[in-house]
Amino acid sequence: MLRLVTLAAIWGSSFLFMRIAAPVLGPAVLIEYRVGFAAVFLAIVGFFLHKRLDLRANWKHYLVLGLLNSALPFLLFAYAARTLSASVLSVLNATAPMWGALIGALWSRQAISGRSALGLILGTAGVALLVGFDQVTSLPGAGIAICAALVAAICYSIASAYARTAKSVEPFANAHGSMWAATLLVIPVLPFFPAPAEPTIGIMGAALALGLMCTGIAYVLYFKLIQDVGPTSALTVTFLNPLFGILWGALFLDEVVGWHTILGAAIVITGTALVTGFKPAFLSRAIVSPSPKTK
Repeated sequence: MLRLVTLAAIWGSSFLFMRIAAPVLGPAVLIEYRVGFAAVFLAIVGFFLHKRLDLRANWKHYLVLGLLNSALPFLLFAYAARTLSASVLSVLNATAPMWGALIGALWSRQAISGRSALGLILGTAGVALLVGFDQVTSLPGAGIAICAALVAAICYSIASAYARTAKSVEPFANAHGSMWAATLLVIPVLPFFPAPAEPTIGIMGAALALGLMCTGIAYVLYFKLIQDVGPTSALTVTFLNPLFGILWGALFLDEVVGWHTILGAAIVITGTALVTGFKPAFLSRAIVSPSPKTK
């Protein structure tokens, strides 16, 4: 349970660091730092753990995963972070499993159950409540930023659907290979989004924390969690991320946490739980008594 909360706290802080650094570095430069730092960190970890990438056999897989699960959603969230608060970003990110269930149903051509349909309605209502009453949504460009964040969440869902049907690759290799792929994929975007200002030591510190802690270390923790408790139990981190995203935004950026923030987040999380079939009691037992099965 402690590792789950720690991972949620780390991933929740990613929106804080993006909110700090994106207005200064711009989305492309920030994300190039993020995936570059993470790739180097994972390369060092992989060297000591004797983990191989097998690029000749898996390079296409790493490129697809790097695009859908890292480069594109990271860029979109960083673009949105120039306008939206960390609180709003974290709640919009929490819709990813909801979109994943919908895409999975469409992918397999299965009918959506009544429970899932209710969850989708609630999730949409929660997002509408959140963005409809939050002050940052009245800022210029907020509408495009919200759309970018939602598309980023959808990218994660598409990546999950792809991963379920793609060739089986060891989880650490997926993380490591996709980071190098994302590093290469972001390079062509750099000329279109140059850094608006010279970064300070604090801004570079935020970029470093985003790459090493929120991406490199977080990936290691996440895949270790999957190995110990299984992918279903590890999914609960999604429901905790907004809590920390809201908390860090309020503590370090003085973001206003209104009734709409709390209620909107609660409705989004409830909708996501319904769509994904989340069962708190079952998952609590799974976390207390980890399953030896691995993904």
